[in-house]
Amino acid sequence: MSPDMPGIQRITASLLRTKPVEQLTSEGEHTALRRSMGLIPLIALSVGATLGTGIFVVLGEAAPLAGPAVVVSFVIAALAALFSALSYAELASAVPVSGSAYSYTYATLGEVVAWVCGWCLLLEYGVSVAAVAVGWGAYLNEFLGSTIGWRIPDVLAQPPGEGGVINLPAAIVVLLATAVLLGGIRESSRVTTVTTVIKIAVLVFFVAVAVTAFNSSNLHPFAPEGVSGIGAAASMVFFSFIGFDAASTAGEEAKNPQRDLPRAIIISLGIVTLMYVLVALTAVGAVGVDDVSSSGASLATVLDQVTGRGWPATILAGGAVIAIASVVLTVLYGQTRILVAMSRDGLMPAVLSRVGRTRVPTVNTLIVGGVVAVLSALVPLGELVNATNIGTLVSFGLVNIGVLVLRRTKPDLPRSFRTLVPLVPVIGVAMCVWLLIHLPGVTWLAFTAWSAVGLLVYFGYGRRRSGLNRGAATETAAPEAGS
Repeated sequence: MSPDMPGIQRITASLLRTKPVEQLTSEGEHTALRRSMGLIPLIALSVGATLGTGIFVVLGEAAPLAGPAVVVSFVIAALAALFSALSYAELASAVPVSGSAYSYTYATLGEVVAWVCGWCLLLEYGVSVAAVAVGWGAYLNEFLGSTIGWRIPDVLAQPPGEGGVINLPAAIVVLLATAVLLGGIRESSRVTTVTTVIKIAVLVFFVAVAVTAFNSSNLHPFAPEGVSGIGAAASMVFFSFIGFDAASTAGEEAKNPQRDLPRAIIISLGIVTLMYVLVALTAVGAVGVDDVSSSGASLATVLDQVTGRGWPATILAGGAVIAIASVVLTVLYGQTRILVAMSRDGLMPAVLSRVGRTRVPTVNTLIVGGVVAVLSALVPLGELVNATNIGTLVSFGLVNIGVLVLRRTKPDLPRSFRTLVPLVPVIGVAMCVWLLIHLPGVTWLAFTAWSAVGLLVYFGYGRRRSGLNRGAATETAAPEAGS
């Protein structure tokens, strides 16, 4: 940046300064994190972060909005996720580092946009972990009730405003996941792989049982609230698909990130979409929308009604306890790795990127686990889901735009995966905007407040301490010192 540049121009240039892809890649190659994850663990990480509360709990929240057409809502949300996933896959193959959409945006759209994206990701990951943990508590109570005949009292199992004082199970599962993450990435990935296999088996079991009671009359009227209801439900269930980008946060812990990250993202999204559509269709077809919506542990309730026996619901509730806990683990992992990238760039305190003896960011993990545990204990599920969705949709839209920019600025950059440009990114942006429009006004107000706080933090702390900003200041001072 020239020292002779006018003040306004200089400030604008500093805000829009991009971090060179070569520098990002070099930092990723010389990471202190351990490269130990192959394709299967990456798929398990992505599926593990995605397949959980979205179908076990949010189905019951979204079904009243769209009626039986909630199945269409899942398909629309899947398509929106697919176009963004294809853009993620290209950028993951070109910029294989930790940080996910934040790092991709830094390389394409500039520092202030990257900060906004990173701030959105903090909202997406942190709040989604809390939402998942809240859903875990509902299935834990279902499992305890059907096995030992005792449930955790509402005062200790529900947040304020929903009949309780604190959601203790939600806080506990977050703290347990934090402890597993502190043990190291190899141990964490093994736990994730095992629990992912269990949750797929449990959902296949649910579909096999529910389909025996399928009645097409339960699908009529199919869309009682019309397109607006389908859109509102799609905006809510989009929460169910956000985990696939967790694989892209493992760019510095994958053995062959350029080859395996794109594959993991696309394969995992395919698995998740198939499971969601089958589960939603068989659940609504078996008992109808009203019964699907009658309980926080909606799928266990469906099996209870279909079979008239307790053991199928018990199996499902037990599997859900394991499955949803694995989502907490994997999404919490993604949150910590994004903070590592932001810290390394100087936009967050340096302590957040320091790696301990188990080759994980210890202080970072402890802080994130503590904050998320408090959120999950005190905030209701519905509010958490909408807050997660808006942060996710904004960051996904930025990733789609980033693909277009990087194709223009770095057309010869090696990419092991190329999406169809400009069609895929443009459709991806359009679908994100469409889903954003259907989110409630109160969610937009909360997001605006969150963004305002983020910009205050950036201009008060991040911008001055940015690695690129310090580098520019050194370059500017050098000629002056020599003159």
